[in-house]
Amino acid sequence: MVRLFSLLLCVGAVSARLRNPRDPRDRYYPHVGPPSIARSSADEHTYAPRAPELPKRATTISFANPKAAQYLVDGTKIPEVDFDVGPSWSGLMPISGNANETRKLFFWFWPTTNQEYTDDLVFWTNGGPGCSSLEGLLQENGPFTWPTGTAKPIRNQWAWTNLSHVLWVEQPVGTGFSQGIPNITNEDQLAAQFAGFLAQFLEVFSELKGKNFYATGESYAGVYVPYIANYLYENPKAVDLKLKGTWITDPAVSYDLVTKFIPALKFALVRHHSFYVLDLPFNETNRSQKWKDVLGLNSSFVSYIQQVGDKCGFTDYSKKYATYPPAGPLPLPPQSYVGSPDWAGVKDECATWSMVYDAAITVNPNFNIYRIFDVWPVLWDVLGFPGSFDNQQSPLYFNRTDVQDAIHAPHINWSECSSINVFVNGTDTSIPPMLSVMPNVIEKSERTVVMHGGIVSGLGHFQISAAEKREFPKGLCANGGRHKNCDSVSVTLASFVLHALSRSRHSRNMTWHGQQGFQQPIASESFIIEGFGILGAMHQERNLTYVEVDLSGHMMPQYAPWAAYKTLSYLLGREELTDHTNDAALYPSAYALYGLASSKKSLNRHQTEL
Repeated sequence: MVRLFSLLLCVGAVSARLRNPRDPRDRYYPHVGPPSIARSSADEHTYAPRAPELPKRATTISFANPKAAQYLVDGTKIPEVDFDVGPSWSGLMPISGNANETRKLFFWFWPTTNQEYTDDLVFWTNGGPGCSSLEGLLQENGPFTWPTGTAKPIRNQWAWTNLSHVLWVEQPVGTGFSQGIPNITNEDQLAAQFAGFLAQFLEVFSELKGKNFYATGESYAGVYVPYIANYLYENPKAVDLKLKGTWITDPAVSYDLVTKFIPALKFALVRHHSFYVLDLPFNETNRSQKWKDVLGLNSSFVSYIQQVGDKCGFTDYSKKYATYPPAGPLPLPPQSYVGSPDWAGVKDECATWSMVYDAAITVNPNFNIYRIFDVWPVLWDVLGFPGSFDNQQSPLYFNRTDVQDAIHAPHINWSECSSINVFVNGTDTSIPPMLSVMPNVIEKSERTVVMHGGIVSGLGHFQISAAEKREFPKGLCANGGRHKNCDSVSVTLASFVLHALSRSRHSRNMTWHGQQGFQQPIASESFIIEGFGILGAMHQERNLTYVEVDLSGHMMPQYAPWAAYKTLSYLLGREELTDHTNDAALYPSAYALYGLASSKKSLNRHQTEL
C-alpha cells in the first residue's frame, strides 16, 4: 500500500513544507509559554518562588591576543535587544592553519556570568544535518531568547551562560554562515574538521586552553556529539582542552526502524503514563490510546494500525525483549525491512510512523512534530518556522544586514537549515553512534547525559541518497514533488520526532563498561524538580544518565529549559539530579517575560483568572 494515507486535506492555507535537510527552513528535528500549574509531587512545598537572578555584566574572561578584538561584539548594540547582554565574540574561524584554507565555521562565544565557575567550556551544536546552532542560541539556551509569537527578545533566565562559558558553532561546513565547499562523507571527517576549528579558535582565544570541555547538542547532534567526543578522546593532542562529558537531547542514535517505526505504534496506541519509559508490552489493559484524543485518531485507523503492528512484528517486540538485564543482542523483526533497517529499507506496509502522521495532520492542519499539543494558529517566528510549518512575517533575524554586521557575519542569504548537502551526495555513511563510538565515549567520560522530550511527535527527519529515493506524498517533499525530486523526509511521534520509547531499547542493545544495556528497569516518576513536581523519569547506571521530561517538546532547552538547565548543572558536576537545593530558582513563575510572582498566593490567583 502507499506509504501514507492520503495527505493534506488540510494544507490549503498553510505552506505545508515539513522540514528536511535540503530545505532552507529545516532545522531537522532539532520555544516557553506562560507559567503553568506545578504538577503534583510527593512533597508539599511552602516556599515562595523568588525572582530570577538575571545575568550581570561582570567580566569573567578577557583575551590578550589582538586578533580577538576583531571578533568582539558590543552587548549594547545587538539589534532588537533592548538591554545590555554583555560582551561576546563571534565570527568565522578556519578549520586548519593552512594559509589558503577556504573552509571556515561561524561561532558565537559567550563568557559565563558565574564568577565562581570559570574553568568550564560548553560547546553546543544543533542537528540537521546542516542546521544552525544560532537557533539554539536565540530560542533555546542563549543569554537572550526570542520566543515564537512574541515581539521582542527577552533575557533568558535559564541561559547556559549562567553556568559556564558557552561556544555555539555552526557546523559542519555548509551550515549557516559557515563558508567553503562541504567535502565530508562521514562523522569521523566531521569530527576532524571540528577539531581543526577548535585548534584555530584556541590560538586566538588562548585563555580558554586547558578548560574542562563538554560537548552538547540535540537531534542529529546525537550523531555529531558522540563522534566528536570519540575523536577528541582518541586524539588527545588535537586540542588543548580536557573533555569531561557529553549531553544530547532527542538524539538520533540508531537506525530509523528502531527510532521511528517500531515506537510509532505504541506512540499512537498506548495510554499508560510511562509507556515510553517502562516499554510495557501490549495487552488488553494498556492497549488503549495514550495520544488518541490529542492526535484525533478514529477507531477505524486505530484498528488498522494495530493490524499493521501485528503483521510487521512490532506489537510483540517489546513484550519479547523488554527484559532487565537484556538476555542478549536484540534482533529486529525481519519481516519489516529489506536490506538495512534505515528509512529506505523499511517496507511500505510497515511504515507506521507515516501512517500515524497522515492520520494526525488530516484532522489538525497545525500538527507540530516538535510539540504535539500545538493547534491553530501557527505562531510567527523570527527564524521563519516555529513548528512543522513556516510562518515568516518579517525578515529572518540573521538575514538582516544590521544583525550580520553586529556579529561579524558575512552578508549572505542565511537560513536556519542549509539548502545544500553538508555531506557529499547528502549521505552520512557513519554507523549510528550507539552501535559504534558511544560506548567508548561513555567509558572515558566522567558523565554522559541522554535526554528526551515527552511531547514531541515521534517521527523524525532523515536523509536518503538519490539511489534510495522513494515515492512520497507531496506534503512531505520540500519542493512539492512526488518521487525523484524528494531527497528527504520530515517525520513526526509526543517525541513524534524521535521516540522516547526507543531510547531505552537503544541502550539495551549497547554494551558499555562490560555489561549490555541497563541492568535495572527505568522507574517511572523518578525525575523531580522541587516546585514543579514530577517531570518524568530518570535512570543512572555506569556513568550514563537517561532522562525523559514528560511535558517537553523536541527542543528541550526551549520547551523545558528548567530541565535542560538542571541536567547541564549535573553534567558540570555542580549537583546531583536528586539534589533539589537550588530548584526554587528554576521555578517558571519567576519568568521575567510574564512578571514576577511575589508569592505562591499571587501565582494561584493568576492561574484561577486564566
